[in-house]
Amino acid sequence: MKRYGNLWPKIITFENLYNAHRKAQRGKRYRPAVLEFNHNLGSNLLQLQRELETQTYQPGDYRTFLIQEPKIRMISAAPYRDRVVHHALCTWIAPILEETLIPDTYANRVGFGSHHALRRFTTFCRSSPYILQCDIAKYFPSIDHEILKQLIRRKIKCAPTLWLIDLLIDNSNPQHPAFDYFPGDTLLSPLERRRGLPIGNLTSQMFANFYLTGFDHFVKETLGFNKYLRYVDDFALFSDQLTDLQAARPQIEAYLATLRIKIHPIKSQITKTQRGANFVGYRVLPHHTRIRRQNLHQARKRHRRQLQYLSTQPTATDLATFQTSLQSWFAHLSHGDSYRLQEEILTFLAQKGVKLAVLPKITTG
Repeated sequence: MKRYGNLWPKIITFENLYNAHRKAQRGKRYRPAVLEFNHNLGSNLLQLQRELETQTYQPGDYRTFLIQEPKIRMISAAPYRDRVVHHALCTWIAPILEETLIPDTYANRVGFGSHHALRRFTTFCRSSPYILQCDIAKYFPSIDHEILKQLIRRKIKCAPTLWLIDLLIDNSNPQHPAFDYFPGDTLLSPLERRRGLPIGNLTSQMFANFYLTGFDHFVKETLGFNKYLRYVDDFALFSDQLTDLQAARPQIEAYLATLRIKIHPIKSQITKTQRGANFVGYRVLPHHTRIRRQNLHQARKRHRRQLQYLSTQPTATDLATFQTSLQSWFAHLSHGDSYRLQEEILTFLAQKGVKLAVLPKITTG
């Protein structure tokens, strides 16, 4: 396996840091932290470059908040200057880690995404009678720091780059508890090992995707499942034989134990595809695809809140924000069989007297 060196001079160039800043501010230009950084952009980037050159750079504190969609997750927002560093690093190491991924890993990759994953999942579902669908329990909080560093060192040998990667991993803030024992552990092992990556970091998304790449190859090449795909920590295997999936499950659990993670005991199960299967917000059935009820319920609640706010004295910005949200939701609906649902939404908006600059276009999956 090829290991890459001499990355550091490319990562810390002023041009790379400036391009990283442009990526980091995309869609966030008018937030206070971004405006403050932009006020003295040149000097801030030069200071960041000096700190990286001398390896005196230290990440700042995270701002954390909880969301529930539908389960509670802790989101961590790094200071803006740290997000610039994340982009600068990912520009050069993401392509290196990307080349290890299998084609059927769909999360956090340009040109892939959830809707591409859905189409592949649908194809597998409708051509195989059985599915083993699994979910990693507390995935981001469970990622083991030492194992992750070892995996990265199989691809990267540039010492200063590894210093920065280690620094970002070690400065991960505490996550929700993930307390599990694995073969060979002592009584104190779960307390002694550092684990958990902050959800919200660009680097966390990249590392979390890479952490399971060896497992992907194990399933396809060692277990021999051609019909397999993964989206972050959700993965599925398809087969014509029920016994093949039953035999694969303990081998999967044993491999994941070497990464110190476990599949969810309830959400991970073998079923018949004709009964339907949930994936990336949709329910795939033998002859049609629906939006999951849970996702539909959450979207309705969100849009009701927005409509209630718009019923007061909405500004042009408020209406534009609502329109963007609605267009995004219609784009999501279009990947399922939801023609009538889209019609109902437009009828409801008309009854409420909501006037949009451009009506969402009704489309079908």
